[in-house]
Amino acid sequence: MACCWSLVCYVLLAGLVELHFHVVRGILRYIGRLVERYTAPVINVPRPNLTLASAKRAPEPLKPSLPDQPGVIQCFDKGLNVPLGTVKVVTPDQLAVIVGKARKAQVAWAASSFSTRRKLLFSLLDYVVKHHKFICETSAVECGKTMVDGTFGEILTTLEKLTWTATHGESVLADEYRSVGLITMHKHAVVRYVPFGVIGAIVSWNYPFHNIWGPMISALFSGNAFVGKVSEFSSYYASYYESIVKEALRSLGYSPDLVTFATGFAETGSALVSLVDKVTFIGSPGVGKLVMKRASETLTPVVLELGGKDPAIVCEDADLNQVVHVILRGTFQNCGQNCVGLERVVVHHSIHDKLVAMLKPYIENMTQGPTLDPNNPGTVCDLGAMTMGTASVVKIQKLLDETVAAGAKLVVGGKATKAGFFPPTLITNVTSKMPIAVDEVFGPILVLMTFRTDDEAIALVNDCPYGLGSSVFSNNVQRAKYIGQRLHTGMMNVNDFGINYLCQSLPFGGCKISGFDRFAGIEGLRGNCIPRAETYDRIPGVKTAVPPALQYPLKENSFDFSMLLARVLYGRLPQMLSAIVQLATFKPKPARAA
Repeated sequence: MACCWSLVCYVLLAGLVELHFHVVRGILRYIGRLVERYTAPVINVPRPNLTLASAKRAPEPLKPSLPDQPGVIQCFDKGLNVPLGTVKVVTPDQLAVIVGKARKAQVAWAASSFSTRRKLLFSLLDYVVKHHKFICETSAVECGKTMVDGTFGEILTTLEKLTWTATHGESVLADEYRSVGLITMHKHAVVRYVPFGVIGAIVSWNYPFHNIWGPMISALFSGNAFVGKVSEFSSYYASYYESIVKEALRSLGYSPDLVTFATGFAETGSALVSLVDKVTFIGSPGVGKLVMKRASETLTPVVLELGGKDPAIVCEDADLNQVVHVILRGTFQNCGQNCVGLERVVVHHSIHDKLVAMLKPYIENMTQGPTLDPNNPGTVCDLGAMTMGTASVVKIQKLLDETVAAGAKLVVGGKATKAGFFPPTLITNVTSKMPIAVDEVFGPILVLMTFRTDDEAIALVNDCPYGLGSSVFSNNVQRAKYIGQRLHTGMMNVNDFGINYLCQSLPFGGCKISGFDRFAGIEGLRGNCIPRAETYDRIPGVKTAVPPALQYPLKENSFDFSMLLARVLYGRLPQMLSAIVQLATFKPKPARAA
């Protein structure tokens, strides 16, 4: 009895010691993170000029390509149609030099500690917090978005990615010990996450700051260099965004060649795909196919994020007071120019009219105009401009007109009245085969569709080539989960929209023509690395030995030995015991000459 109590006391004591160890280690880790945060270098870089009061409005919509000036990109304020200036195009030859320098700089960076990488991220975090307003202003000028839209899409997402990566990145990328089987029980099995080398990204224009910083953050923390191509429609402030990172690297004693944001057209992007070790592309399915085709020539792995037609299923028991405002934000954020914007609201027929009545006055009273208008300082608008200007307006108008002609009902908006702007619009009576239910709109159009049964809603949503994100609204959470888990999408939220992207522990990506692979989360961070399988001797002096019966030259009964070995390791008990006896008395027989 005394022996049992001694054993119990020993186990309890060992547990307390282990608990104490974990608590102390946790406290020390927390203190270490605080030290890293507050000893991270302070970044100071020149900020570009945003004053546009003296600029003249262009008489015609501007385009990024200038026939009379090859090799440059024309940049302009999308809300005012005011020229900002030009940016030089990076040629494929110049890009090859840039990637070569990045590859050299990466050697030292790959050997850096996680503590150093965290300091880099903390420096960037502090800079973004301090310059929140100015970064939103740059995005508002070049993309036409409102300052609040800039906060949601440019700032909060970036701050959360920096914070999550700095907090959890080391544990995600730490050596991972795996279990071993009977045949390899004398070994340690380890997965080591080894950086690729140079990570590339070709990103879209809708969030010029976050879209280029997002993949860069993951690439750098994983020990890679990063070279990204920004869109020709939002490239004026790319050099400013780049200078912040380069200065942070200099402050830590590392080469600024580690990061470059290149500007250019299709040929620059095509060259990047063949020069880097892995590439992320954010854009349309059509261009994504071209990227994949180009990558196949060099077998460069790709991550494709190709947009979506994200649905929100609204059940009859949903809280409409909550749903209305979530739908409005999900649809009209950044004028609908979001890959995970709500493009289809599928509402139960019994509450359809009530939802329309609740939505209509909000949409009718929304204001729209340029965000930073020197002629009207301090003006706050609900919606801004279309980043691609006339091209977007023409596309949206065509989709809308074709859908109305097919039987849909236009409730609010629907006609562009100002160059570069499309008004907030509400359209109902839409069916799954109408153009606006199939093609990505990427504009401020709230599309309402109806369903009667849950299975009908599921089938309606899945009857679409896209499969990025989705939402289900119901006060019955189990019902919402049942519906959501049957949707063919890469992401799903219950009683919310797009919240998964603010939860940076989750992977981001879709299926079907919305693309494949993931960025963000554990999967996205590890995706910047080669998962290398490694084994080590578990016990000193105990190494793998080839039994005499299996050594070359093979024996007459070598195969018999291999069968007995398999039965010992994996057979049922009677087979195992029999095989053990046979192996104990096994004698190799020399093979007869051929």
